[in-house]
Amino acid sequence: MKFVLKLLLSSIIICLLANLLPGVSLSPPYTNALLVALVLVLLNNLLKPILVILTLPITIVTLGFFLLIINALIIFITDKLLIGFQVSSIWTALIFSVLLSISQSILYKAVK
Repeated sequence: MKFVLKLLLSSIIICLLANLLPGVSLSPPYTNALLVALVLVLLNNLLKPILVILTLPITIVTLGFFLLIINALIIFITDKLLIGFQVSSIWTALIFSVLLSISQSILYKAVK
């Protein structure tokens, strides 16, 4: 039940960010937001640990800031996997990932 609630909250945040950021678009907003949230969960659980391990030296040198680039790459991969979700550039994906992470942490703590 907790997973479903987090997935729904994430999809609401994704809908809001797609309306606020000019480089992000969702064609059918509500169903695709749920799909984007689900794909992001899957990519964060499967692909992100591999990317973090492979880029560990760069992450250490940049004091962890390279993790922002990894998050943006995961958003960009989600863009390529789903038809109705589009991100215009890697910078837009970076801003989207930062805003998504901040708003998710605030909402998850509020719901908890």
